[in-house]
Amino acid sequence: MDVLINVFVGLHIIGIASLLGGFLTQTKAMSAGTARFTPAMLHGALTMLVTGVLLVGFNQIDGTPVNNVKVGVKLAILFVILCLVYVKRDEERVEKGLFAAVGGLTVINIFIAVLWH
Repeated sequence: MDVLINVFVGLHIIGIASLLGGFLTQTKAMSAGTARFTPAMLHGALTMLVTGVLLVGFNQIDGTPVNNVKVGVKLAILFVILCLVYVKRDEERVEKGLFAAVGGLTVINIFIAVLWH
């Protein structure tokens, strides 16, 4: 079970990298007001959702305690990110504040994962 959990942690990190990488590659465009949500950002967020839910299940099956409050907060933040990216995915330009919010929420989610024990 440890190998399976570690594989899905790796996939979860790939999802985070896709979402955050999509944001970071467009910071210059964001300051110019031409940033947009890329398919990589949407797919990264969806990857995070699927792998995160599976990780919770795998850890519960393995008998590892799961911090349900932490998972709930991370899920709520990810849900907001997913909604914003999904709704605005076809727009040529996304408002600076909205685009920055997705990047900020992604970073907050990373710090919650790393710092909240």
